[in-house]
Amino acid sequence: MTDSPVISAFDEQTGVATLTFNRPEVLNAIDVPMAQALRRAIQDLAHTPGLRCVVLTGAGRAFMAGGDVASMSGSPDRARDAVNGMLDALIPAILQLRSMDAPVIAGVKGAAAGAGLSLALMADLIVAEENARFLVAYNGIGTVPDCGGTWFLPHKIGSARATEMMMLGRTLSAIEAKQLGLVTEVSPEATFDEVLAATVNRVANGPTRAFGAFRRLMDDANGSPLKVHLEAERQAFLKATETADFAEGVSAFLAKRPAAFSGQ
Repeated sequence: MTDSPVISAFDEQTGVATLTFNRPEVLNAIDVPMAQALRRAIQDLAHTPGLRCVVLTGAGRAFMAGGDVASMSGSPDRARDAVNGMLDALIPAILQLRSMDAPVIAGVKGAAAGAGLSLALMADLIVAEENARFLVAYNGIGTVPDCGGTWFLPHKIGSARATEMMMLGRTLSAIEAKQLGLVTEVSPEATFDEVLAATVNRVANGPTRAFGAFRRLMDDANGSPLKVHLEAERQAFLKATETADFAEGVSAFLAKRPAAFSGQ
């Protein structure tokens, strides 16, 4: 398997592109090189003739276990540089993918946490393996979701459930996520690839341009434009990196201990 942090593959016969997050040794935690690789891959797809569907998935045991928290440790300036480095690539990548006609399907195994949850939510449909789990995770390091998490999550499951996930740190199983409308299909591990392929095949053979227009209309009907909201998330995240709670949350995460937040 290639060493690239994002593997991009395109099947000319089906029109299906698959983007695989490829840092399995850290559960595909996203860092600046991965964010930049994702942006480049999506830029390439935007100019790919015959594109009918984009599949997001993760190598190894997880879809994506959030951002690379270690890169944010040490000081507010270091955290700011790491966050801006990732979001400078991720925000345009998200906006470009959402502007394209091809539907986006996330195939989720293991954890979709933090930025991984946000990127899964960005997809039009989610197919989850039965042992998958979904969690906000940002509460654990004392900051707010980015990558559209606070835009997509309440639109998909409602503000009350989104608040519960953030403030109570609730983790959703695949079945719970389907019951709430976050997940489209849940499959046993043994048949996950077949169920994902069947969903992808059905969508890839649909009216691609109509699907794209439908998504854009839905996004425009959601109130605050996604482009504006993504930047608002960035500023809220950066402000949080200046707090004592963020420093404590990152320290606790890296030490694998419970955080003792002070509210400061």
